[in-house]
Amino acid sequence: MEAWDRVGRWSGYGAALALAPYALIKVSWVVGALLGVAPVGGGFDLAGWLLLNTVTIGMAGIGIALGLALVRPWGMRIPAWLVAFCAWVGSGFLVSILPYAVVSTLWDAARGDSAPGGSPDGDDPVMPGWEAALIQFSFVSMGVGLALALPAYLRRRWPEAFTGRAGDRPRTVASWAAGVAAAVGLVWLYWAAGGTAGVAHPAERSADGRLLTVLGAFWALAGAGAVRALVRTRPAPVPHRLLLAAGWLGSGSLFAWSGWKLPLTVFVALARPADVTLPENPAVAAVLHLAAVVAGLGMLRTLVSPARTCTSSSRRTRRSRGAGRGRYWWGWSRR
Repeated sequence: MEAWDRVGRWSGYGAALALAPYALIKVSWVVGALLGVAPVGGGFDLAGWLLLNTVTIGMAGIGIALGLALVRPWGMRIPAWLVAFCAWVGSGFLVSILPYAVVSTLWDAARGDSAPGGSPDGDDPVMPGWEAALIQFSFVSMGVGLALALPAYLRRRWPEAFTGRAGDRPRTVASWAAGVAAAVGLVWLYWAAGGTAGVAHPAERSADGRLLTVLGAFWALAGAGAVRALVRTRPAPVPHRLLLAAGWLGSGSLFAWSGWKLPLTVFVALARPADVTLPENPAVAAVLHLAAVVAGLGMLRTLVSPARTCTSSSRRTRRSRGAGRGRYWWGWSRR
């Protein structure tokens, strides 16, 4: 077993174990709210609070199962599209947020806050510092574990995915998907820099909110640039694997976080809770999140589309496996 594969396997187990505290905390919030001994998050009634946290408990369960699937033998028998989609969404949620976890922890420590970081999903009530620390630990550790376990799994299951070159992907929907992603990223960057167009309540902006907006803009622009480079007829000077990683994380971040924020934005716009005010105009924010979701899916389609050309070693691998013509580079068509 290669050293990298060994690290990936241990990281998968660690990722699954690390997410357990987050799931247990969310379960305690649901049980506590039902019994009336735990507070309900700001802007939510009891039903909405229970629904939101039940969904996050389910997401945590999927994350734990994903971490185990990346290292256990049964994970190689799960349908390829299901593993790829869950890994794509999971890495979009957790790996892309790692810079926020590091910077926000350092920022809160410098300010002397007792509950550093907190939950980037923004659904936590007032909590003791140890709870916030456990949630932060779960997000950071799961993100790191997924970042190490996922490439090892992909190399074991689809080694041909790492043998291509930049510039050998079909254009398909890449141009418009990358363009939409870049436009969304530029708007987010404009807001993070202090722009007020489309911002209804500038006073509601916070340092953490701006940091998250900058991070979202970075991944949108990085993913858009990577996907564009992958379909250029002239190969880019950037290594192929780096372009794949940037496209994967950028598209996953757009889909996962905007797919999560879109229904919350619509809820705030329609219910208008008295104690929740979004800095951005809800209609503008909803349009941007919808565009980000569509762009993320379009970029993913480009990443999983068949390559126009392939190396001789990749062709030999595909012939030996009986892949046939039109095989998707993640192996979705047959496996």
